[in-house]
Amino acid sequence: MDHYEYSELLKLLKTKMQNIAGVVQPELLRSRLDEIDTLESDQEFWNDSTQAAKIQQEKKLLERKLSRYTIASTALNDTLELYEMAKDESDEESIVLLFDEADALEDSVRAMEIEMLLSSENDSKNAILSIHPGAGGTESQDWASMLLRMYKRWAERHNFSVEVLDYQNGDEAGIKDVTLLIKGENAYGYLKVESGIHRLVRISPFDSNAKRHTSFSSVMISPEIDDNIDIVIDDKDLRIDTYRASGAGGQHVNKTESAIRITHEPTGVVVQCQNDRSQHKNRATAMKMLKSRLYELELDLQRAEEDGIAKSEIGWGHQIRSYVMQPYQQVKDTRSNEAYSNISAILDGDIDKMIEGVLIAQRRG
Repeated sequence: MDHYEYSELLKLLKTKMQNIAGVVQPELLRSRLDEIDTLESDQEFWNDSTQAAKIQQEKKLLERKLSRYTIASTALNDTLELYEMAKDESDEESIVLLFDEADALEDSVRAMEIEMLLSSENDSKNAILSIHPGAGGTESQDWASMLLRMYKRWAERHNFSVEVLDYQNGDEAGIKDVTLLIKGENAYGYLKVESGIHRLVRISPFDSNAKRHTSFSSVMISPEIDDNIDIVIDDKDLRIDTYRASGAGGQHVNKTESAIRITHEPTGVVVQCQNDRSQHKNRATAMKMLKSRLYELELDLQRAEEDGIAKSEIGWGHQIRSYVMQPYQQVKDTRSNEAYSNISAILDGDIDKMIEGVLIAQRRG
């Protein structure tokens, strides 16, 4: 990197931080935090535990956003000042150090840019993630299991917790269906862009003729909604079935009919849960899943209406991302139009740059 490239980078980052400041509005954040401090000093505030918990959650989110903005802004301002001083004093040693730290500075501003994009009402919530293989039997079921591993590894990288709500083994390999609850800061905000059809092209390990196969799996993401969001569900619209649990690991498999499947007949939405020995607890979890799915469905319909998009069945032409392993290696997202060659790392959960690329592309669009 030379002086011209570095100067251009600093100009770009400065412009980005100015745009970010316009969205984040740090002074308003500080003002609201002062208001919350005043509220907390009043004993009456704590008498309403529900409202107090809601305000405490808001405070936590505001403090995190303000802290990250301050760190990125301070780092950039310090760098701008140091660079001007080093140039004036012809301090080449300091300039080389600043050049070496350019990537870290750019990452800091990019992280704040992503933080700015995760400011929608539901972004901070936990995520309910479901994976369903498309047509293709063993091939698609194996692909679904590869996606499951990818998301679990992604969650591990972020120190998020993963709870398996439902798991159905494939006939020969892979999975027929899986639903996870991923708990962590902004889990839904990040994962919401993963909803859609994921397409895999590879030499099939199940084909003795070593032919290339194309497989599809659908990923659905819903926010774990809280009691503040009112979703009305009429009991007469529900079909509730019980069945014997058959989850991964063999725990209480085929011993009791504790697993629950709920079908919401007006929409065709189906949820199921078998992660607990108690049928009552599984039913409560399944109802929560159903409310989250119906809430996300309503959001999807609103977005589709705005964008002029219709939902379609799993298959050709409707995927959001393609993962090609042969004859070349490439992962390409249709929304950001960005391509990545490190497919092994991506399938091992290194998907942040892909997710961020889509978030930024959607913001610009």
